[in-house]
Amino acid sequence: MNMNRGNPFQKEVVVDSWPDFKAVITRRQKEAETDDLDHYTNAYAVFYKDFRAYQRLLEEHDVINWDQVFQIQGLQSEVCDVSNAVANSKQLGVKLTSFKAVQFSPHSALPDTNALKGSSPRLTYLNIADADLLNRTWSRGGNEQCLRYIVKLISCFPSVCVRDDKGNPVSWSLTDQFATMCHGYTLPEHRRKGYSQLVALTLARKLRSRGFPCQGNVLDDNTASISLLKNVRAEFLPCRFHRLILTPAAFSG
Repeated sequence: MNMNRGNPFQKEVVVDSWPDFKAVITRRQKEAETDDLDHYTNAYAVFYKDFRAYQRLLEEHDVINWDQVFQIQGLQSEVCDVSNAVANSKQLGVKLTSFKAVQFSPHSALPDTNALKGSSPRLTYLNIADADLLNRTWSRGGNEQCLRYIVKLISCFPSVCVRDDKGNPVSWSLTDQFATMCHGYTLPEHRRKGYSQLVALTLARKLRSRGFPCQGNVLDDNTASISLLKNVRAEFLPCRFHRLILTPAAFSG
C-alpha cells in the first residue's frame, strides 16, 4: 500500500518466480541512499508459500545486502530458522525478537475523549520537532539512525498524540514503513489517565479511514499494553510477529 502511495521508503518487491510465485521479499530499492548501520530503514519484509523457496531466494546473489546491518520481519514461523541458518553461513550475528501479533477490527471500542477536558490536554498529531523526545523514549532508539527514521515516519505516515498545556507531547503512537502501529508510549507522570487507549484507538480509526490495515505487535511481558489491547477488544492473531536484526562481523564490535 505504501508503494502505491508515493513509495516514501523507496521499496521494491522481489519474487522467486512470476506469476506463480512461492516467496516474496520487499526491500529498499538499490538506488536508494542507505546508511550501513541503519537497520531501521534497511528492512526486509517476508512472505512465502513454501519456506524452501524463501531460503533459495535468500541464498541468491544480490537479493539481500549482507554487507550492512539490516532487519528481516515476517509473520511465519520458519522465517526465523531459515533466516538464521543463512545468516550463520555468512557469519552474521542475529538478534531475534518475537511478539504477539494484534489487529484492531471495526468492532474494537471507540475512542473515549472524556480524558480530555477543557482546552488542555488536546488530541492532535506528531511533528518532526517531537522526534528527539520519541528517540529518547523508544526502547529501540537513542541513536542517530533511529532519530532519522522517526523523522521520516512522522513526515510520511499517520500519527496521534496528546499534548499538554505547553504543547508538549505526553502520549503518542505512530505508524511505521510497513503500516504497523508502533512506539505507543505515555510519559510516566501522565499514565493512568486513559491517554494510551485514546491514542491507540484514534490512530486505528485514522488508519482505517485511509484504507490501511490496523495492526500492531506487543511483547509477551508487556502486561500493561496487553491489558489495554484486551480492554479495547483488539484481536490477538494466531501467528506471531518476528523481527531479526542481522549484523555483519565488520560492525559487530
